[in-house]
Amino acid sequence: MKIQTTVRVILILCMTIIIELIPCAFSHAATAKEIDVSVDVALSRFTKDVKGAKDFLHAAKGVLIIPRVMQAGLIIGGEYGEGALRIGGKTVGYYNIAAASFGYQIGAQEKDIILVFMDEASLNKFRNSDNWQAGVDGTVALGKIGAEGSIDTTKIKEPIVGFVFGQKGLMAGASIEGAKFTKLQK
Repeated sequence: MKIQTTVRVILILCMTIIIELIPCAFSHAATAKEIDVSVDVALSRFTKDVKGAKDFLHAAKGVLIIPRVMQAGLIIGGEYGEGALRIGGKTVGYYNIAAASFGYQIGAQEKDIILVFMDEASLNKFRNSDNWQAGVDGTVALGKIGAEGSIDTTKIKEPIVGFVFGQKGLMAGASIEGAKFTKLQK
């Protein structure tokens, strides 16, 4: 009896947190300047924490950085974030990510997502799409970070490589399959 009560209290608490966090994540549309500042911070953290990241990013044809993606769920979940596509280090467009999921999940987290376009064809397909979907419009190979904190360079041969990381490093079990990326007017 006590276990059921404890489980109910935990579920109610988690649901309350999720209900409070989701409107905050979705209600504030960031300005272009706010997005650029967040993108700079995420890129700085990525290049500082991952050995070889600078060389990897330098070889890219384009990089989509979506910092501070809010993900929350209780059986049904969702995520949202806004970021920038950069080519040659300059912002060429602003995008958001939105995804929904169903399954065993509870809680909330914030993460950064970086998509690295290693060839022009993949980059052009992404830029010319209104609602590009990972896994449908392009396959994204999730980059692995080795024990010594370096990038698994075997993935560089893939046309699109994705990295999902949080404030404390790469996230286990992270996925962006099914996420939609939409161009924003900023």
